Amino acid sequence: MRWRRNTLPAVLAATLSVLPSGRRNGYSHGGPTAVTEDSLSGAGGTAPAPDRPEPPSTSRPGEQGAHTAAGRPDTGSDRGEPRQRLRAWAELLRVSALFSVPGDALAGAAAVGRRPGRGTALAIGASLCLYEAGMALNDWADRDEDAVDRPHRPIPSGRISPAAALGAAGVLTAAGLALAARAGRPALTVATGLAATVWAYDLHLKHTKAGPAAMAAARSLDLLLGATATATGVRAPSGTSAPDNVAAAARRGLPACLPALPAALVLGSHTYGVTAVSRHETQGGSTGTPLAVLATTTALAAAVLRESWGRAPDRPGTTRAEADAGPVARRLDTGPLGKVTDPVRLLAVTLTGAYLRTAGPPLLHAALNPSPPLTQRAVGGGIRAMIPLQAALAARAGAPVTALAVMGLVPLARSLARKVSLT
Repeated sequence: MRWRRNTLPAVLAATLSVLPSGRRNGYSHGGPTAVTEDSLSGAGGTAPAPDRPEPPSTSRPGEQGAHTAAGRPDTGSDRGEPRQRLRAWAELLRVSALFSVPGDALAGAAAVGRRPGRGTALAIGASLCLYEAGMALNDWADRDEDAVDRPHRPIPSGRISPAAALGAAGVLTAAGLALAARAGRPALTVATGLAATVWAYDLHLKHTKAGPAAMAAARSLDLLLGATATATGVRAPSGTSAPDNVAAAARRGLPACLPALPAALVLGSHTYGVTAVSRHETQGGSTGTPLAVLATTTALAAAVLRESWGRAPDRPGTTRAEADAGPVARRLDTGPLGKVTDPVRLLAVTLTGAYLRTAGPPLLHAALNPSPPLTQRAVGGGIRAMIPLQAALAARAGAPVTALAVMGLVPLARSLARKVSLT
């Protein structure tokens, strides 16, 4: 009996020594497999991207690796899932910033004194295509730089190939020009200049001193595209082109968008500032740039409130006598905003305040602490502030319904920005 009592522990020890190490540690697989998966999951290797979804952790690092290996496919198979691929394209195209685009065409239509119509809708479609083409081309051109500064972006992380991004940029550019051509030859001319500016910026001008100016020109041209397409895209009631209307539009050509130039310059100036701040969003360290852009933002808001561009002679409800007496009436109005009891003017004041409220605080925070996260927030705030600025420009031109429609995009942009980063 004593012999059995002494030999039993020895037999158990010998049995345990020949079992695989994974069994001793409680894993269902061997040790090397668990370690490999653990390093891929981020517990012992590269940390996952902050904006990439990750299942919640309910165990220790080693156990998480074993669970990953046994319970779900590896990272390579995840890339092929439709939902993951859709999210990768949403990140590449920055779909959360799309809501800042339709307001360009709508503000342009208001600036030339026209209600939004078929030409405006075509201009919005062309603008969306060209904007997304610029986003795809931007990441394709910056793929080597993003591999160092932003390895979680779709191209450096391998979720989207460079060839696919470049091909998408080409297809979207062609689609944008085709939509602009449907609005008429003058609109196609403006859209061609816009597309050329976008490609020149992404491929060369972005890293030069002319980068912010090129981006500002692109936004200004986008507003002018809406103005031109709205003013010249006239069709007969039956749906076919009326010869007299087409001939009149051809004679007007690009001068039809001239009344929209002041609004285009305001929007372009804002875009210049946002682009200047974005040049420091990965490294930070700039205090003077956010301060200068904050001063510019305040000056633009004052210009929108002070400058009265009047209503176009052909706006419904405006008589020729009122149009001719516009400068005299502006001098007789009290204060910089004219008749403060006018609901349209009050709406313009409210929307301008919303513009300042959206763009101002993030710029101030970035100036006080020029860290990369706060600088990126300032850039995101500047992009979101374009919507109330477009609405304020439309209200200032005497189109309150258009202004309210533009502001209706704010909740949609805010909701999508929580899922996909603006920058």
